[in-house]
Amino acid sequence: MTEDLLQVLRAYALQNAVRHGDAPKAGAIVGAVMGKHPEFRSRAKEVSALVRQVIEEVAALSPEDRLRMLEAIAPELLVVPEKQATRKGELPPLKNAERGVVMRFAPNPSGPLHLGHARAAMLNDAYLKRYGGRYILRIEDTDPKRVDPDAYRMVQEDIAWMNLGITEIVYQSDRFDLYYQYAVKLIELGGAYVCTCDNDRFRELRRAKKPCPCRGHTVEENLNLWEQMLDGTFAEGEVSLRVRADLEHPDPAMRDYPIFRVLTSTLHPRIEATVYPLMNFTVAVDDHLLGVTHVIRGKDHIANTGRQRYIFDYFGWTVPEYIHYGRMGIEGVVLSTSEMHVGIDAGTYSGWDDIRLGTLRALARRGITAEAVRNAMVAIGTGDTDISFSWENLYAENKAVIDHDADRYFFVPGPVTLPISGAPATVAEAALYPNDSARGTRSLAFNGTVILPAAEIRPEVTMLRLKDLFNVSISFEDGVPHLAYAGDSLAEARAAKAPIVQWLPNEAKVPCLLHQQQGDQSGFCEPGVRQKQGTVVQFERIGFVRIDAVTSAGVTAYFAHR
Repeated sequence: MTEDLLQVLRAYALQNAVRHGDAPKAGAIVGAVMGKHPEFRSRAKEVSALVRQVIEEVAALSPEDRLRMLEAIAPELLVVPEKQATRKGELPPLKNAERGVVMRFAPNPSGPLHLGHARAAMLNDAYLKRYGGRYILRIEDTDPKRVDPDAYRMVQEDIAWMNLGITEIVYQSDRFDLYYQYAVKLIELGGAYVCTCDNDRFRELRRAKKPCPCRGHTVEENLNLWEQMLDGTFAEGEVSLRVRADLEHPDPAMRDYPIFRVLTSTLHPRIEATVYPLMNFTVAVDDHLLGVTHVIRGKDHIANTGRQRYIFDYFGWTVPEYIHYGRMGIEGVVLSTSEMHVGIDAGTYSGWDDIRLGTLRALARRGITAEAVRNAMVAIGTGDTDISFSWENLYAENKAVIDHDADRYFFVPGPVTLPISGAPATVAEAALYPNDSARGTRSLAFNGTVILPAAEIRPEVTMLRLKDLFNVSISFEDGVPHLAYAGDSLAEARAAKAPIVQWLPNEAKVPCLLHQQQGDQSGFCEPGVRQKQGTVVQFERIGFVRIDAVTSAGVTAYFAHR
């Protein structure tokens, strides 16, 4: 189809013009299209004929319009100015930040914060620390359908956990009168009109680049209809206030989009209202009134940036600097708030801190630190390339934070109790931290019987090294294992390639349940673990764990990582 080819040519012409700040070059456009879209190579003559048309279209646009159109039709081709070379872990500089910045983190209170939120929150915070200024927490709660009353508290708790340098807090639900005032001003400027068209009919007209009948209302007619919206004349779904945008815009979603609606089917927990502002209007108004200088958000918001620019332009406001980073795919945990809600209500998940979820409180329960999350997010940075989040990188960052303070202990999963024949009674002195005698030791007394992981007792294994104790040989008679003392030599154990295993005296054991994402493990841990509630320790040969609860019945721990 010719239109498909035109759209691709237009995208690469815009990219070329934005990159070089000049009229697009035919050769570069054709080369890019043929290289990236081999399906068009058979249509070379058509490409050559159409490229001139596209170049004329793009050459007639202002630099600002070229960028906006590219953002709308092919955001993946956006050209990001070359960043100055930076050291590992250092963010690129911000434009126009020399006098300080005003950043905002703007979550919706639909649930607690998760890893996706942490990227924007911590990048903002890193820049604030670098340049100085103000950091606004803006609770975007103008859609009652997406508000969980408990989330107001949970978001604040998550902010505290991240240790963000928030300087002020704004609730959009407190600002409805302000939004109404600016709606009137926008109507008076001719930038918005009240639309009572059937939604399906409006969409047909918008796709056809045609105005709806309501677009012809006078300012006075629109102000009267606006008052009727506020007075309750219209029912839900019957009316909206729309921005008067560009009906010729290549992206239909940019054409006369809504900024207010009537909503009566859902009550808001903080206010009484029936006319609700939509996100693109409140964000534009608040970014201006709060003096936001830089906005860091995902490139899935590029279209919203374009919509918000219309409002800035109508009012003559200065537009913030926008940084759109690439998508960050996060696998292995649940991130959808609605899915979490359903799972918690059904009992599938134990709560918002269930370790199968991607919430910050789930990470914290496992022993992942805010500092590690921050370091991982800064390392990812603001690049526009889509990435897959690396759990291994996060774990490496976390290990660097927690390792030195994490005492070592034994945990025996799936335990079996066995006697060891011929072994002398002795006391093992195991280091609380390797190669640091100042940290001390813990004493494990052997008196003939030990608790071992049952999985280690197999016919193919003829020797084990009990860590910090001695070697044992294993033999089987009628399927029953027999363990015997086999000397103290670590060199002999290594020569025999004997597995090194953790163990516990039968007389000194504490029941321990270890929660892991892939399933729970029950076993026994050392008595000293009882003193470590709320801290991270390392279960030797298992990994780092956070001791969550200590009761008379035993210990509950959560696995963090190896």
